[in-house]
Amino acid sequence: MSRQRIFCELMTTNVIICHGAYGHPEENWYMWLGRELEKSGCKVFIPKFPTPNGQSLDNWLKVLKKLDKHIGPDTILVGHSVSCAFVLKKIEQLRNPIKAAFLISSFIGGVGDEKFDVINRSFFESGFDWNEIKKNCTHFEVWHGNDDPYLSVARGQEIACKLEVNLKVIKGAGHFNEKAGYKQFPLLLKAIRKFV
Repeated sequence: MSRQRIFCELMTTNVIICHGAYGHPEENWYMWLGRELEKSGCKVFIPKFPTPNGQSLDNWLKVLKKLDKHIGPDTILVGHSVSCAFVLKKIEQLRNPIKAAFLISSFIGGVGDEKFDVINRSFFESGFDWNEIKKNCTHFEVWHGNDDPYLSVARGQEIACKLEVNLKVIKGAGHFNEKAGYKQFPLLLKAIRKFV
């Protein structure tokens, strides 16, 4: 194997896209984004997490642990909905910083719907070490729809403030899911490509 090829493989950006509660890798924009990023030379992973049965922070971390060898300085984590809290917990545990994290429709607490609050609780109950999180990721972006039917803009603003970044509010985006027309997500693709 040539030195140039080894260098190129070492510099490959790994992108891990995480789905939300009651979700799966094939829904919304996840697979589309993965395919588009692969065209840009990224290595993309979209793991399937147990939900709703077996959903817990520990169980999700066990799934992601299988990808630990792909998490390093050239890694980008993408979270949607409750997986934003999951991504933050993973970043909190890292020993070395990753390149970037994109948090889409994020929240860090109950939403007032027992169907979700019961299975999401373990993601928030121990709190977050924001200093450790900020130390372990070079760049954060927090995105929220101005008309999200489940989460007020204030939920995204809370996380943006903790991370000391500006909240990106997208008009008419809802919860950035298929119901809101998000089977593709060109704005996010463009934003991530800046780090590839």
